[in-house]
Amino acid sequence: MAKPLWVVAGVLIVLVGLVWTLQGVGVIEGSVMSNTTTWSIIGPIVLLAGALLMVVGVRGRKS
Repeated sequence: MAKPLWVVAGVLIVLVGLVWTLQGVGVIEGSVMSNTTTWSIIGPIVLLAGALLMVVGVRGRKS
């Protein structure tokens, strides 16, 4: 059975990680986070954590 709250949280975290990554590499500009190596590294890590949370939510509990 899927855990919908985990999936929704995972999707939101993936989106945040994606925005941070795009700001870090300079695709999204207009912020102090733009073109910053720190966000280029933190963004993908957060994105992967969100994807892992989504997978756990989709797989659900084994009975």
